Amino acid sequence: MGNPKAFLEIHRQEAGYRPIHDRILDFGEVEQTLNTRERKLQASRCMDCGVPFCHWACPLGNKAPEWNDALYKGEWELAYHLLSNTNPFPEFTGRICPALCEKACVLNRFNHEPTTNREDEAAITEMAFQEGYIQPRTDIVRNGKKVAIIGAGPAGLAAANDLNLLGYHVTVFDKNEAAGGLLRYGIPNFKLNKALINRRLKLLEEEGILFKYNQQISLTSDINHLATEYDAIVIATGTPTARDLNIPGRELKGVHLALELLSQQNRILAGMEFSKAERISAKGKDVLVIGGGDTGSDCIGTAHRQGCKSVTQIEIMPKPVEGPDDPQNPWPNWPRTLKTTSSHEEGCTRRWNINTLEFIGKNGHLTGVRIQEIDWQQNPEGGRPIMVEKGKPEIIKAELVLLAMGFLKPEHPQYPENVLICGDAANGASLVVRALASGRQIAAKTNQYLMKK
Repeated sequence: MGNPKAFLEIHRQEAGYRPIHDRILDFGEVEQTLNTRERKLQASRCMDCGVPFCHWACPLGNKAPEWNDALYKGEWELAYHLLSNTNPFPEFTGRICPALCEKACVLNRFNHEPTTNREDEAAITEMAFQEGYIQPRTDIVRNGKKVAIIGAGPAGLAAANDLNLLGYHVTVFDKNEAAGGLLRYGIPNFKLNKALINRRLKLLEEEGILFKYNQQISLTSDINHLATEYDAIVIATGTPTARDLNIPGRELKGVHLALELLSQQNRILAGMEFSKAERISAKGKDVLVIGGGDTGSDCIGTAHRQGCKSVTQIEIMPKPVEGPDDPQNPWPNWPRTLKTTSSHEEGCTRRWNINTLEFIGKNGHLTGVRIQEIDWQQNPEGGRPIMVEKGKPEIIKAELVLLAMGFLKPEHPQYPENVLICGDAANGASLVVRALASGRQIAAKTNQYLMKK
């Protein structure tokens, strides 16, 4: 710790966002950056707390105190090496991770001004690319064994990266036209510029990983054949099935799953063309987003950039507690408090404890949604609370509805013994940082299995 008094003398400073009137006109990244001097000062705030709860909170086990100290001292290359020892793709988590480490930071308990770990790791990685500290590995010794990765999302890429560096011939199969999974086709460009994914993929290809796109691999009919061609297979297909809302009117034109909008918009920005009939657009429309999570927030930001008339977001669960502390999940646990994203700041009516009853339309097109306020009562038999009606049904005007209610955990058949599963495909939908950690864990497990063989 270079400056033992920094956490007492320097306040937390976030880079912040571009002005709303400017950022909603394009899909450029909304988050700004601090200059080098200010970034070093923020890194200096990482205190010698004795018990670094950030290690415990981070699924990857990132050693924030170590690389923050190196950053403060201006040792950028050392900082990147310390960071990349645990995190294979810090340019991604530095932008989209909710920063579990920051909520567990001792400074968060002390004064709710935790160290800016997420922004610091993004800055470290960008400096490393800028200064050429990141170069393709040319010293990889091949062991002659082949591993197939099914799915090129964060978990699959993390597994592929580790196995490749261990000397395996790695082939990554993906159903899409490019790698990245939800990094590319779910998260909007205003949160994660896709050029960052391409930059990392170029490095992985130069290090020997083979990518095969537009490959729809069946986990029931194709996997057994692949298991004979490869020494091991890692399934990292994520959670491809979104939770739907099968209520009256679901067939109306204007009701879409969230990823239908998000993936199409990202493809359009990448140069793909869609016919007028295929396009999903919020331009000039009243938009209703059903679901209060990050995917719903991404829909709000996308709707604004497409030129929507208004956006309303409803959630069936109660409104989270406001403020920095969650009595149900005290520090260092993750507080389930009300989250206001950059997209919410751009304009959105938010409501909680709302049940959706029916989609209403005219001539096959959506015109509104019938909803009802509800309440949750304790179940006398224990278990899940009971939903009860509270208010009278009402209608929200909407020409576009986006269903952002999460994803269903996939079910898997019995696989051959050399097939392993990781990421959301194994655990259900979760955070990118957890997917990366799972990919690394399954890579180690695959290596152990093949070493024994």
